[in-house]
Amino acid sequence: MAKTAEILEIPATVTERGQTTVPAAIRKMLALGKRDQVVFRGLADGTVVIAKKVAQVEDGDPVIGKFLSFLARDMAKEPSRIRPVPRSLVSRGKDLVKGVKVDLDAPLADDEA
Repeated sequence: MAKTAEILEIPATVTERGQTTVPAAIRKMLALGKRDQVVFRGLADGTVVIAKKVAQVEDGDPVIGKFLSFLARDMAKEPSRIRPVPRSLVSRGKDLVKGVKVDLDAPLADDEA
C-alpha cells in the first residue's frame, strides 16, 4: 500500500520587523541546525516552499547538489535506515587502493574531467 503525502501546517507570527521563527517540527523535518540557511521558493500559484539551503558544489553541479539534498532529507526522515559500513567492505576498499598515490591538488587530465 502506497504512503500518502501529509501536509504539515504550523501557524507562525510575523513580527513588526518581518521576522518569524521556523517551527521546531519544520526544523526537524529539514534537519536544520544552528546557523543553517533556508531558501524560500515562491511558486506561480502563490505557494511558498521553504527548504534547507544546500551548499553549492565547487562547479555548481545541480545533479550532485540535488542528490546530496535528497540524502540529507532521507537521513533526517529515516535515521533508523543508516547502517555502518561493514568492516569487510572497508578492508576490501583499502586493499583496492593500497599503494595508489593521489595528489588531490593536481589538475585532472582533460579525459578525466
